[in-house]
Amino acid sequence: MALLEFSEKGIFCPAAGIHIDPWRPVERALITHGHADHSRWGHRSYLCTESAKPVIRYRLGDVNIQTIKYGEQLSINGVNFSFHPAGHILGSAQIRVEHKGEVWVVSGDYKLENDGLSEPFEPVRCQTFITESTFGLPVYRWKKQEEVFREINDWWQNNKAEGKVSVLTAYALGKAQRLLQGLDSTIGPIYTHGAIESTNQVIRKQGIRLPKTQRASANVLKRDYIGSMVIAPPSALGSPWMHKFTPASIGIASGWMALRGARRRRAADRGFVLSDHADWDGLNDAITATGAERIIVTHGYTSIFRKYLEEVRGLEAYETQTEFEGERSEIGETNNEGESEELNG
Repeated sequence: MALLEFSEKGIFCPAAGIHIDPWRPVERALITHGHADHSRWGHRSYLCTESAKPVIRYRLGDVNIQTIKYGEQLSINGVNFSFHPAGHILGSAQIRVEHKGEVWVVSGDYKLENDGLSEPFEPVRCQTFITESTFGLPVYRWKKQEEVFREINDWWQNNKAEGKVSVLTAYALGKAQRLLQGLDSTIGPIYTHGAIESTNQVIRKQGIRLPKTQRASANVLKRDYIGSMVIAPPSALGSPWMHKFTPASIGIASGWMALRGARRRRAADRGFVLSDHADWDGLNDAITATGAERIIVTHGYTSIFRKYLEEVRGLEAYETQTEFEGERSEIGETNNEGESEELNG
């Protein structure tokens, strides 16, 4: 019997009787982070990091949530569990599972670049590493975020000079707050969609400092948006909510912007390559740092990345189907699976 198995409900540890990021209701769920495809409603109890709890509570309501500190060890039926920073979003974790000398790590979603907001990625040594492959192709190689933020701020400044509103899409949890930290607020006021502003309030209550923002609402005059920056979820594009921002320039911040034609398919004026997931080099560097000889590849380019690990790197690699969704719905991309919710990515 394997230490971890992929069941119809999610990643299951038979020896401990717990699931990790299950996609069907279970008795006891260990949660890597607060995005909707990893933290779902309906479990009897939840365990997550201290900094992940507030947004999970906000999203799921009055559910039974317990917390654990990074690096703290928890023993369940003789199986030892610990949570380690994944660098994906605030509170995100990799979950280390150890039993009788065997060590597995469930990475959830992760990135290696320190964004100054999430707890920085921490490599965890193991024999078996379960990894995402959202951007598991060599074409996906990210610039440093400082370069991307310079591009975004220059775009905003130019739009302001032309009397336009800058509308930039980002998921309400994670990407939106990362963008806010990189914006030059001296250029003009920053407005946010209600879903993003509500999430900002949860994060601010945790003591996280974010630039001043204002909810984009009917109380704001149309002319007051000129020259401003508006952060909205991808689902807002093309909706009646967008009508108040004219004339506008539309930008998308997503790893998918590395694909030729992705911006055009979403009718955006600018695409900025910025992702909260590891790029090709990040995936490979993370795997190397674990020292793992067995790799299980989940959501993303699973088949291609598994073959590369096996045939080029000489690792024992497998692929498996899950209901995790990564960053695909930011521009409507769907590799192997379906669409995700607006809080994902």
